[in-house]
Amino acid sequence: MQRAVRGGYAVGYFESWNIESLQGVIDAAEQTRSPIIAGFNGGFLSGHDWLAGERLSWYAALGRAAAESAAVPCGLLFNECPSDDWVALAIKSGFNLVMPADSSAPFDRYVERVSALARLAHAHGVAVEAEVGELPSGVAGHGSGGGSRTDPSLAARFVSATGIDLLAVSVGNVHVKVDGTQDLDLGRLAEIHRQVKLPLVLHGGRPSRARSGQMTREALAYRATASGAAQVCCRERVRHLQTLDDDCRGTRSDGQVCTAHSGLWSFTGC
Repeated sequence: MQRAVRGGYAVGYFESWNIESLQGVIDAAEQTRSPIIAGFNGGFLSGHDWLAGERLSWYAALGRAAAESAAVPCGLLFNECPSDDWVALAIKSGFNLVMPADSSAPFDRYVERVSALARLAHAHGVAVEAEVGELPSGVAGHGSGGGSRTDPSLAARFVSATGIDLLAVSVGNVHVKVDGTQDLDLGRLAEIHRQVKLPLVLHGGRPSRARSGQMTREALAYRATASGAAQVCCRERVRHLQTLDDDCRGTRSDGQVCTAHSGLWSFTGC
């Protein structure tokens, strides 16, 4: 991620749900020579309404095998999990990035929980992403609805108190927005970037092409991930990743593709 920050380019996270979607992500990344983050959704895997529990160690082994065999740099994220026990298990199972996420938790308690998980993760050489603010939901039944934008000063306090490595922010991005476009609050994003000296992360659907392109240039690099839309969005992202437009690819002089398709995701130096 630090290489992405120094290079001013984006790293995309592509959520997978099975071996087929994971292979599609890796294949597309290799074809476009794009460094990526692959991974699985912690909220989905840790759900308590399944007839049979998910085996996280199997997902970790699958993800590690894919990442280690990929011909491009590939991280492995355990994404957006409200269960501290599952996040701790992911840390010990081989994920190299985890994201504890619980929008229902009081802020002070959330700070305590994330701090403890960050200490555990760092002891195992694992990075931690966490979120300040909450994204609104683009689909009924997903998330709490209206959301709340990230307060830059509160974000800075949170980062200082927890010792996390990446900060996810809410600046107009929308969770599970699979249709249309969404303008981003670039002023707020720039102020967060000024106060928080960490790579920033954008979750959500699809911002407008013009706005996301501007954001990538002005605020280092951003990553956006659609969670909850399952394989439909994953297939869409793979298809577009295979046909990136020249104006979105940002190919460097050494041939490395630096940015993702801004019509679908805009990433931040995660």
